[in-house]
Amino acid sequence: MAVVYTLLVLFLAAFVAGFILLVLGAINFDISNSEIPPGVNQPVKLRIIHVILISRAVVGKILENIGICSQVSFVRYVQGRKTRGVDPKLFITDLFFEKVPVRIYQPKAPAANQRRGVLFFHGGGWVFGSLETHDKLCCYMATESESVVVSVGYRLAPEHKYPAAYEDCLDATLHFLKNTEHYGVDPASVIVCGDSAGGNLAAAVSQTLAGRSDLPRLRAQILIYPGLQALDFNLPSYQQNRGVPLLFRERAAFYILQYLDGNALNLEEVLEGSHISMDMKLNYRKWVSPDNIPEKFKIRGYKPHVLLDCTTDVYETMRRFCEPNLCPLLAEDAVVQQLPETFILTCEYDVLRDDGLLYKKRLEDNSVRVTWYHLEDGFHGIINPFNSDWLSFSSGKRGLDNIM
Repeated sequence: MAVVYTLLVLFLAAFVAGFILLVLGAINFDISNSEIPPGVNQPVKLRIIHVILISRAVVGKILENIGICSQVSFVRYVQGRKTRGVDPKLFITDLFFEKVPVRIYQPKAPAANQRRGVLFFHGGGWVFGSLETHDKLCCYMATESESVVVSVGYRLAPEHKYPAAYEDCLDATLHFLKNTEHYGVDPASVIVCGDSAGGNLAAAVSQTLAGRSDLPRLRAQILIYPGLQALDFNLPSYQQNRGVPLLFRERAAFYILQYLDGNALNLEEVLEGSHISMDMKLNYRKWVSPDNIPEKFKIRGYKPHVLLDCTTDVYETMRRFCEPNLCPLLAEDAVVQQLPETFILTCEYDVLRDDGLLYKKRLEDNSVRVTWYHLEDGFHGIINPFNSDWLSFSSGKRGLDNIM
């Protein structure tokens, strides 16, 4: 019996040691393929967050390989361990708008007039993120701006493919616009807001509602480092920041493929640009082109990319990338002209930087008022840990304060 016990202990020790070595090896590989530019402020903090995220993903992949759970489920589980915020200044309530889960943050202090309302759509590549992951951010937005904030828990990919997330955000917004009086909100002061994939959803919802005469007009849209197109993953920012945490170029393409198709079978075609026909590329080149990016953003090692055509079968799979509800940058001028005042935040060291810059130009060309704030030392996701005790970034706080 003692021998069996000893062998069991040795086996478990060997398993744990092997597991740790495997995780460390994967982390080391991912770090060796990443780059933190010298212009990033507080680079050590960024590296720590990156290692934490890699570790979580690697452990999830190992658990998936041995049949315990999927990597996506594990990462979501860890994200969901965050407890709901408690703020003495807010009433925080979980409800459903139609069938969409929402969390409402209402200031307790009485207001002399009706408040502003903010529909918030979280980021996470349409695959991750939840009411919990952005809870503290929404608390902060509600208290600092004295607004009623509605965080929307839309359905996630790959289980729920496009347009599920968009439809949930639209349905929640429609419900809120029709019931603002229940929350003490001025119907003429409703804003849609989102970060990353949430910025994509906010832009799509704003475009859909732009021409509606039967509803109150949106007061504004706030787009925080949004992803707005999937035609060209070789724009300057995608090249320059391809390996900069917290969003690699390959992962940006991977996430939108998960949202579109529930898989990433055409990842290589998307990255090289052979997923859209030449005719479509030329048609949208007036809007999606490095020629529309200011020269100062091309200094850091940009090389023009040769346009490639695609095969018929790939195009048939990928052609929905040309739908504005998926890629808002491709909306027609007639729609863009009706959009509300817009705030766009971009970060220099972010693959999605140029999506924001291109949309800024489109809006301005169509006489839409735009406030643009650019974090010269910022990276993708910099706002999320803004109120962490030891992993917050001063630049993220500065960006958030400009939004408020």
